[in-house]
Amino acid sequence: MARISRISVYQTIRNVPLVPVFYHPDGDVCAGVLSACYRAGVRAFEFTNRGDFAHERFADLSRCCARDFPDLALGAGTILDAPTATLYLQLGADFIVGPTFSEEVARVCNRRKVGYLPGCATLTEITTAHEWGVEIVKIFPGEVLGSSFIKSLHGPLPFASAMVTGGVEPTRESLARWFGAGVVAVGMGSQLFPKTVLADRAFDTIEATVRDVVRIIAELNVAH
Repeated sequence: MARISRISVYQTIRNVPLVPVFYHPDGDVCAGVLSACYRAGVRAFEFTNRGDFAHERFADLSRCCARDFPDLALGAGTILDAPTATLYLQLGADFIVGPTFSEEVARVCNRRKVGYLPGCATLTEITTAHEWGVEIVKIFPGEVLGSSFIKSLHGPLPFASAMVTGGVEPTRESLARWFGAGVVAVGMGSQLFPKTVLADRAFDTIEATVRDVVRIIAELNVAH
């Protein structure tokens, strides 16, 4: 079961609004990346369900968090159906993320009082997610929808809280554009974890990059 309550997960994401999105088949690489992100200040981390035996890697990370990083919220991403959501919740997922909205996943998460951040690309999907108790929607794919979508969203739905994934770069210009548009958090994957860096297991490089992004976001949020 989740170690961190749903309310605390939302507060954590708002307090440190960078959610790394990561998958790798090698358990040692997963542990190295998770540790680097934690040292850099990240407190919510999404491990995606994208490869065979991904749940086994997730289980290892879940045990690692319980032992070494008790204040780190570990989420399971790319969750499309209720059985998969249930599997990851049984392995200790603190929140569930999906590329789409699913009523059956929302029902499972609500039953367990676990945060659900579904992918939404229209106002209808966003309001439907709200009706199912979703607190923060994932705007995806961000590179297609653009920051103007976020600005337009807050006209009719000023109460909507959005995290964008896709199209976010680890630069002040990119981060300023998204947070200036009104997102409450950003999800970032390959931009934080280049393949060459992972191949070299250069976890110090990852830590430096992530720390820089966390710092920039904090400065931008203070400015706003």
